[in-house]
Amino acid sequence: MESLIHWFSRNHVAGNFTMLIVLVMGVSQWSKIKKEIFPETGVDIVSIRVPYPNAAPDEVANGVCEPIEEAIQDVNGIDRIRSVASESIGVVRAEIETGFKLREVMSDIKSRVDAVSNIAENAEEPTIEELLLKSQVLSVAVLGEVSDKCLLEMAERVREELLSDESITQVTLAGVRKYEISIEVSKQILREYSLTFDHVAQAVRASSLDLPSGSVRTAGGEILFRTAQRRYTADEFRDITVVTREDGQRVSLDEIAEIVDGFEEGVVESRLNGQKCILVNVFRVGNEDTRKVADAAKRVVSRESAFLPEGVTVQIWNDTSVHLTGRIDLLAKNGSFGLILVFLVLALFLRPSLAAFVALGIPVSFAGAIMLMPWLGVSINMISLFGFILVLGIVVDDAIVVGENVFRRMRRGEEPAVAAPRGTHEVGVIVIFGILTTMAAFTPMLGLSGVMGKIFPNIPLIVIPTLFFSVVQSKLILPAHLALLPKLDPNREVTGISRICLRFSRGLERFVDNVYRPALRVGLNRRYAILALFGTLFAISGA
Repeated sequence: MESLIHWFSRNHVAGNFTMLIVLVMGVSQWSKIKKEIFPETGVDIVSIRVPYPNAAPDEVANGVCEPIEEAIQDVNGIDRIRSVASESIGVVRAEIETGFKLREVMSDIKSRVDAVSNIAENAEEPTIEELLLKSQVLSVAVLGEVSDKCLLEMAERVREELLSDESITQVTLAGVRKYEISIEVSKQILREYSLTFDHVAQAVRASSLDLPSGSVRTAGGEILFRTAQRRYTADEFRDITVVTREDGQRVSLDEIAEIVDGFEEGVVESRLNGQKCILVNVFRVGNEDTRKVADAAKRVVSRESAFLPEGVTVQIWNDTSVHLTGRIDLLAKNGSFGLILVFLVLALFLRPSLAAFVALGIPVSFAGAIMLMPWLGVSINMISLFGFILVLGIVVDDAIVVGENVFRRMRRGEEPAVAAPRGTHEVGVIVIFGILTTMAAFTPMLGLSGVMGKIFPNIPLIVIPTLFFSVVQSKLILPAHLALLPKLDPNREVTGISRICLRFSRGLERFVDNVYRPALRVGLNRRYAILALFGTLFAISGA
């Protein structure tokens, strides 16, 4: 290590080139790194959904959930099985143990579920999928005191406009009831026409079909036949013939029933600021940038506001991108203040030029960590940004120790080219072990399991590389810079800023000589009393 420090202190171009490469690559990577609120991650849960139309929860539990649980309970890799039986649907969730590959366990589960023979006869095909945590960016609220149909049409229009933007790929509607055409027939009318409810239902089914009807081979090729008579509106259902009398008279559906083109019954009701609303939720998927998705959604909302009917408005609601932007701004603000404070304090007590070289440790260390983020699989998110803010206060500690020790040697009359490598090597063991112990304190977070094991490792994966590059900067780049400083001349007349710095420096030295050193000597001579004092303070604070 000593020879490497001496080599960099003599080859200033190598030190500057190393610093430049780290800064350029870090800055260039920033715009390419995915930016999201929280790290996108799965929860290692396989969900098995089985629709069971018109079945009560007890029937779903007995006919769907229990057979599936029995079939998959001994699959290797499953930690826990949870089931929820609701009306018309059963959901079985299998939590995967740490260390097993989810896709392999999911394949075994699918094989077992496909082989279940005692599942309810009327149950539909199971849907097996990995449970993912979707990252919602914001919601667009379409609101107004208009009909449900009008509100839904406007929400569908906003959804289509959002999906037409190349920055947005996933949009869903929330707080909306599904379309439903209801056909209501009274018993009295059924008696008058000598009909039953099943007769009417069968007539509707037979007149609303969309299914293949076979094919015919001809000399010109194969002709496919298909019945395409599915009806989608109330008006299309009105002319359905329910019964034909002996005299040839047709009885249509609208003569015996009330046909309502509306929405399914339910308790879904969404309101925002006292008005009915439908939420259009916008998500970020893959490598999409959260802030770009939010900006695109805001552009669409601004454009669509001019084309909405009277009484309908749109507005952004629950914009989570502002939290990410706020955290990035906080990091930039704290980094700037830290850079300025480090420079000012060191300039007052050492030299302005030395302070500038030491303060460079902040951008160099951060740029190095940013440069490695794509290889470490870390994105710009709330957790990783917290890691940057956390390490900000300790990232230049080693550079300050090196810079102060080199300056001490220079004040004794050593040439900067000699003082830089010697002063750096002199405190090298202290600096390196100080950084290693800090790295070790964050290392256990890399061993977390479960969902937390996929989120919180973002902190050490930021802190450890940042501290590593701070060592590189303080042990290699900083000596190359300090070796270029002019030699201190004790006979040179001190003026201006240098005089102010000299006063602060001498004041600190007097404090060290007259206060700190005697107090330290007392503490060392009475170490057991000091240990008892701090033990007492710790006990009092704990109590």
